[in-house]
Amino acid sequence: MKEFLRKNSFLIIFSISGLAGGFLYWKFIGCLSGSCPIKSVWYWSTLYGGVIGYLAGSILIDLIRKFRKKKGFHDSSEN
Repeated sequence: MKEFLRKNSFLIIFSISGLAGGFLYWKFIGCLSGSCPIKSVWYWSTLYGGVIGYLAGSILIDLIRKFRKKKGFHDSSEN
């Protein structure tokens, strides 16, 4: 479990940030009429934010790994 958390800590942080961002978006901006499928209820907006956070973290990790590989640095999290 510790190995999983250490290896995926970056993705977990980005996912939690996305969840918080999605909830705050619903809370302060949201959709008052209820006709917006993603923004009308808090759980869809929060889930959508979490997915976006996960995807952003995944893309950022891939870019960092490519940069390190190009520069010749060793990445300990790669298999």
